[in-house]
Amino acid sequence: MSQLSKEIAYNGKQEGSVVVTKLDAALDWVRSHSVWPMPMGLACCAIEFMSASCSRFDISRFGMEVTRFSPRQADCMIVSGTVTYKMAQAVRRIYDQMAEPKWVVAMGACAATGGMFRTYSTLQGVDRILPVDVYISGCPVRPEALFDGLMALQEMIAREPALKLLKRDRPVKPLYFS
Repeated sequence: MSQLSKEIAYNGKQEGSVVVTKLDAALDWVRSHSVWPMPMGLACCAIEFMSASCSRFDISRFGMEVTRFSPRQADCMIVSGTVTYKMAQAVRRIYDQMAEPKWVVAMGACAATGGMFRTYSTLQGVDRILPVDVYISGCPVRPEALFDGLMALQEMIAREPALKLLKRDRPVKPLYFS
């Protein structure tokens, strides 16, 4: 039984066919099981991400089948492959366009550390330009390892209090349409 299941079971009770729980526990569970990844496929590890989305491995079991290719519709960037200095500025710009809360997964040895490319043109890890939440090792990364990393990300998201993120320091300006 995972920590998330224990949290929901601890914070809730079942009365007949209705489950009663705390709002925080329910929101944390929903947020962790509705991650919309955006693949930032820069090299060969992107092929492994594609195979993880196919029916044999079925990424939809984890609530991540809604792969978005627009940063404004995604909340998890999966950087897979070698990040060059020429591409680093574009990767950072795309990350900045994502809405909060957002997470970053470094998939593979090249994204995590630069891999075998110790050259003047290769960024030695995407964590030099982005805050990485989960590192997944491998060259290339197998889909099973990707799922382990994504499940670790889900547990991390579930531990973040959702209601704390909804509170604002300043009042929200109303939108007016004419």
